[in-house]
Amino acid sequence: MRFATIVRLGLINVAVALTAVPIDSTLNRVMISELGLPASLVALLISFPYAFSPIQIWIGSFSDRHPLAGLRRTPYIVIGLLLCAGGSALAPTAAFALADDVWRGLPLALLAFGAWGMGFNFATVAYLSLATELAGEEHRARTIGIMWFMLILSVIFAGVTLSRMLSDYTPAALFAAFYAVCGVAFVLGSAALAGLEPRAAAPPVRDRRSYRQMIATVAGTPQARLFFLYLVLLLVAILGQDVLLEPFAADVFGVPVDVTTRYTSIWGAALLVALLVTSPLARRLGKPRAAGIGAALVTLGLVLIALSGVLRMPVMFIPSLVIFGFGSGISTAANLALMLDMTVPGQVGTFIGAWGVADALARLLGTVLSGVTRDVVTDVLEDRALGYVVVFLIQAAAMAVSLVLLPRISVARFRDQAPPSVGELAALASETRG
Repeated sequence: MRFATIVRLGLINVAVALTAVPIDSTLNRVMISELGLPASLVALLISFPYAFSPIQIWIGSFSDRHPLAGLRRTPYIVIGLLLCAGGSALAPTAAFALADDVWRGLPLALLAFGAWGMGFNFATVAYLSLATELAGEEHRARTIGIMWFMLILSVIFAGVTLSRMLSDYTPAALFAAFYAVCGVAFVLGSAALAGLEPRAAAPPVRDRRSYRQMIATVAGTPQARLFFLYLVLLLVAILGQDVLLEPFAADVFGVPVDVTTRYTSIWGAALLVALLVTSPLARRLGKPRAAGIGAALVTLGLVLIALSGVLRMPVMFIPSLVIFGFGSGISTAANLALMLDMTVPGQVGTFIGAWGVADALARLLGTVLSGVTRDVVTDVLEDRALGYVVVFLIQAAAMAVSLVLLPRISVARFRDQAPPSVGELAALASETRG
């Protein structure tokens, strides 16, 4: 696989992620700390898009079977990019509308966050399926490493840029930052996608399974069920803190907006270094062991972040964030490579869609759990710091449970258990007739 192809795949990944950066690293803090909206409401809005995640199985399976002009993935990526950029650009308008009047602003907020979420579901399953097919099994670990290296590098750059644009925070500066990031993301993704996917040489075998049967294909495979549960627990721990890290620093340590925005860059830098070491680590120890090392570091990082809040020690927060970021990088790269291995020919989109559902469900559960738990614990104990601390400890416990499940996951057993695709059955029937 050519390096240029991997880079173009990475740019699509970057484009989708860039539309989320200003929401996750800046708007969440503005909504909670500047506009005074409840953390639970903010968490529900940010997680609302992931309620649509089951559609990823349908999108993946439909794109497996129904190419448009010979292209299985490209049309869905384009739709996803449009929705992601449009929804993200509308988000700050929705946030200020909510602050003025919650009930009048809520429909606009649901439209903005819902559009971004549908775009995420369309684009993610499509470009991961495309990466799986273009890379081949022998190049998947390298492809994932480069794609996510580019992703984190871009997130760091976006975090630094947003920090500078918002050094003198005003609503007008916030709007300008969102529009700039979303515009760049759409242009970048569209340029990378043009001509990337080869046209299908022959029409696919038509699969007339219902949506329920597609889900049963995944649910009926024991290793797939186990891997799904493992991914949810793992990703709840890694992603669930996104909505609270910046508000945590603001509410507990009194850090201003432009500084908390830089935390995305600090976390990203640690993750970036981890991506560089994961590929050789996975080759030496294997993907599951590398994933286990990453999980252990994530657990330690979350516990230390919680401890910094208990002790009211801001000097302890940054090192804890670095450990968390480094562990997240190892865990992300190792598990993504493992995820792409957990597919079967002819059903790539179906299984990638299932793992996308696990990712989105984890974001939904993690974000809602974080926001609601923070508010409830804060109100009950009348201590804002402890609300955050309890959330971080719950996420550390989720990661510890995923570590227990990891040794039971096997790619070989998964492929033995997975049912054959329609194409494989047709080929077998043809051979039998011959």
